[in-house]
Amino acid sequence: MEKIAQGIPEIPNIVAIVGNGALSGNGSNYGRVVMRLTNWSQRKRDVQTIIAELNQKTSGIREASIIYLTPPTIQGFGNSGGFSFQLEDRTGGDIALFYKVSTDFLKALNQRPEIQFASTPFNPNFPQYMLNVDVAKIKEAGILVSDVLGAMQGYFGGVYASNFNQFGQQFRVMFQADPAYRAKPENLNSIFVRNASGSMAPITAFVSLQQMYGPQSISRFNLFTSIAVNGSPKPGYSSGNAITAIQQVAAQTLPAGYSYEYSGLSRQELSAGSQTTFIFLLCLVFVYFLLSAQYESYILPFSILLTLPIGLAGAFLFAKIFGIDNNIYVQITLIMLIGLLAKNAILIVEFALERRRNGMAIVQAALEGAEARLRPILMTSFAFILGLLPLMLASGAGANGNHSIGTGAVGGMLVGTSFGIFITPILFIIFQSLQEKISGPPNPAATE
Repeated sequence: MEKIAQGIPEIPNIVAIVGNGALSGNGSNYGRVVMRLTNWSQRKRDVQTIIAELNQKTSGIREASIIYLTPPTIQGFGNSGGFSFQLEDRTGGDIALFYKVSTDFLKALNQRPEIQFASTPFNPNFPQYMLNVDVAKIKEAGILVSDVLGAMQGYFGGVYASNFNQFGQQFRVMFQADPAYRAKPENLNSIFVRNASGSMAPITAFVSLQQMYGPQSISRFNLFTSIAVNGSPKPGYSSGNAITAIQQVAAQTLPAGYSYEYSGLSRQELSAGSQTTFIFLLCLVFVYFLLSAQYESYILPFSILLTLPIGLAGAFLFAKIFGIDNNIYVQITLIMLIGLLAKNAILIVEFALERRRNGMAIVQAALEGAEARLRPILMTSFAFILGLLPLMLASGAGANGNHSIGTGAVGGMLVGTSFGIFITPILFIIFQSLQEKISGPPNPAATE
């Protein structure tokens, strides 16, 4: 992997680590290769394109399972970007059956068009040795099982013995056999333990090794045996689309007693999903009550609020045209657009209502209000749109976030302004007429 990565011009620095995997943790059969990319100004390809080339060049490697990961967008929430979740065996059954269930699930999930890849580092087929302890022989020799296991711990695993001070610092004393004497199963023949008579007995008289296959480690999530799964959505699909695909595949393929729970950023995304809806509703309610207090009416504010969906639809339309996912940046842009689009409608309604209070007909007041504020609305809106074009056309580090904000805001303002100047007067006529049917014409003295 290291040699292949050195052939990619956008990868100048490489660090290869043996015995540790980004997702799997520590293990003698794990490894990772950390590849640092050149600066944005020095390359024309993004990380997904480079990963696609690496996938092609390493497709012939059959001796290892290779997964390419990008760092998470927020450090501390998982080890990779994309999505992550934990398959859970809530039956407490056999690990081999659990692995088969996970394999069938991942096979179905990888066939979904929203998923670029979904994989797990878990594998129950690692070659291992089972240590069988003959307790009867240990008792006959007059020693304890802990004596045998303690000797093996000291020679093979290492034991913390003491401390010593030197150079003004404290150091630990660890004793362990030299690597050459603990590298092979035959090295057990060189280990002895003292029996009850005081003589040294070979440890192979009490223990034996049996070759077998099993998982490198077994993890738990919420007290259930779990298998960690990481993946990434395909370009053009959001993490929300991937989460929906996971839910659908799980409902179709997971047997009874097996479930899943999200972890890392995916867990945070789901917990924050309901908050997004609440925030949007809170914004609309806040704007509604603010306008109700301003116009002293519970009906007239709808002439402003009903213009907002047009601009918000424009943001989604531009995001679709330019291939932008419905991510957190787009959602923040939508909240910003609520205020900007409402401001344009408020200007028209305010001037129209002032003319209506001076005795002008509703239709004429709406037309003159729109005409009076047409130039200021167009000037401020298009100045705002032009100011956002650098974000929409940004390149380099952080370009994806800038594209999302710029594209959503430009689309929302352009569509909302273009249609709002025609729709707002119509809505004013409708809701002001309805208001006057209930409370009568406005009092001209209200303008004093």
